[in-house]
Amino acid sequence: MNTFRATSKNGVTDAMARTAAATTAAEAKIRVKDDDPFQEGDAIVYAAHGVGRVDRIGVDEIAGTKIEVIQISFPGNQMTLRIPLSKARKSGLRKIVSREIVDKAMAIIKGKPHVSKGMWARRAVAYQEKINSGDLVQIAEVLRDLRRNVDSLDGSFSERKLFEAAQERFVAEVAILEKKDPADVLTTLTEVMKAA
Repeated sequence: MNTFRATSKNGVTDAMARTAAATTAAEAKIRVKDDDPFQEGDAIVYAAHGVGRVDRIGVDEIAGTKIEVIQISFPGNQMTLRIPLSKARKSGLRKIVSREIVDKAMAIIKGKPHVSKGMWARRAVAYQEKINSGDLVQIAEVLRDLRRNVDSLDGSFSERKLFEAAQERFVAEVAILEKKDPADVLTTLTEVMKAA
């Protein structure tokens, strides 16, 4: 009887494994339709690296396997990145935000800073995560909370570096959206922060 059960279990397990493999293969054949696909020449934002430009979308052979990749250059970092196109959105690649998101971010920057009494090391990690999220609204929160040091010497070196990183990301994306020189966007942003 135990022998029959073991055989039955193995038979069921094998059948489940075959079904799972067939389902995975079927899912691999079905491509999810992207409503707003990336195009060569598009300005994009990659969460960990900021604003870049799509240089090429094509098939590359990597380790004997052909993979459709998207190649992005980041002129500010002098870096080029290739990501499998199927994983581009999941890895944090997105198009430039809309005007509505910029308006929401500017409203956040004008708001009252949130002052946390926690340890600076933890707050710094949280700020860095917000900057690396690539989300313009979260970057605006960092600018709002650290803006008191925009023209003062009160903040620490690490606080200033986080503020500058957030400011750089914010300015780069808004400059692309508004088709303006980054220096002009920075001037406007600085005026908004001083007035808040």
